[in-house]
Amino acid sequence: MTVTHPVGVEEVVLGGGRSPAPPDRPPVTGVAARLTRPLPALLLVGLLAAGWQLMAQTADSALIPGLGAVARNLADITTSGALAENVRVTLTRVVLGFAAAFVVSVAAGIAMGRSEWLRRFLEPAVLIGLATPGLVKALLCVIWFGVSLLNPVLTVALAAAPALTINVAQGVRSVDPALGEMAHVYRFDALTRLRYVWLPAIVPDLFTGARLGIAMAWKVIVLVEIFGLADGVGYQLNLEFSQHNVAGVLAWTVAFALVMAAIEYGLLQTLERRSVRWRRVALR
Repeated sequence: MTVTHPVGVEEVVLGGGRSPAPPDRPPVTGVAARLTRPLPALLLVGLLAAGWQLMAQTADSALIPGLGAVARNLADITTSGALAENVRVTLTRVVLGFAAAFVVSVAAGIAMGRSEWLRRFLEPAVLIGLATPGLVKALLCVIWFGVSLLNPVLTVALAAAPALTINVAQGVRSVDPALGEMAHVYRFDALTRLRYVWLPAIVPDLFTGARLGIAMAWKVIVLVEIFGLADGVGYQLNLEFSQHNVAGVLAWTVAFALVMAAIEYGLLQTLERRSVRWRRVALR
């Protein structure tokens, strides 16, 4: 039995005794939320940087450069313009490949989620795509397509599509059947169902798949640029490695990580919050 007092505090009766439940704390919103949200991530980065600097000072080896050497190399590639140019090239390839994977994966995932026959038909190809190492995909695309733009775009698409397809299919299968019945009753056409029924319902699964797909894409694009291209972040990493410049390798790695973090925190999370805002409003 639950008794609610006028002050809003619940008291739960268990075995004749009453245990007051703590009132709900109001969520932190506004400027305070924006200021405190990145603190845990910044704390982790600070701890990792401090640990690396301690290891570099203890080892005193050229193979483990300190933060100062890495920062100098990062400043050099930034001021010379090499960072902006090569990141632009790599990002263009990733965006084109992921866009192709997104279109194919959403269509295939919805089809797999709606049709048991299509799920059984397409599932082996998706599982093979998940199990095939990114290195194999990169090498095969380099062999088949050489240094053309099709090489990195197709490699990124092949790497991103399986994870995205699986998540979309699982999201469609978990959608309330009543939504499909409603769409049938109101005679929605295929485009209207996609826009107003399926896509809003699978938004969380779509963003989960997008994160996994982008992570796969970043990995394979570096491999493709190392093995078969003459520009891009992967090519620069290979160039620094061939010159035995560990600080340079780490500088490009840090720059690459910063770009990935900007995409995750600045783009994906912002889009996800806006996409699911209607759910929070509906639950109030």
